[in-house]
Amino acid sequence: MFMSEPIRQVVEGRRADTVRRLLDATVAELREVGFPALTVRSVARRAQVSPATAYTYFSSKEHLVTAVFWKKVQALPPAERDRAGRPAEDVAAVVRAIALLLVDEPELAQACTLAMLTDHEEVRRLRDQIGREIYARLADALGADADPPAERAVLTAFVGAMVLAGSGHLPFAEVADHLREITETVLRRSPVKRR
Repeated sequence: MFMSEPIRQVVEGRRADTVRRLLDATVAELREVGFPALTVRSVARRAQVSPATAYTYFSSKEHLVTAVFWKKVQALPPAERDRAGRPAEDVAAVVRAIALLLVDEPELAQACTLAMLTDHEEVRRLRDQIGREIYARLADALGADADPPAERAVLTAFVGAMVLAGSGHLPFAEVADHLREITETVLRRSPVKRR
């Protein structure tokens, strides 16, 4: 199985198993000690690999946490083509699927909020990949007739809602409805894109 760049190099086979163990250990370590106490060394110990091996793949704890989220995003089912045909509802469905990745993992949610805002090169690259995937899903949900500024407004609202949820100011269970309301408002005020 080929992994799609959550780490410094693409790996397969036994190395992919090591990466999977490190990512699983990251989640377990977050549950136990939280993000402030998380270290690459503690994750390596839990995954039963040497710290040098862990650092071969991950440059920092922020890189580890962002890679965990990217792996979860990659595991989402493909965007559905047979949507309800109501953009606000379709956006809410996309957002619900993404929010559910974190709803039962408050420590991971908080860690993602902090980790993904860092400016490390590997984190920035993964953040860009995550952003492209989420933007594509939201644009698909909005439909081909959506105005580009409306697409950007919905994406910006999504990012803001996820930061609010990750910092504990908006329950993850409410993120989808929050975005549905915003999408309805944005689309009411947005002209239909002309082809």
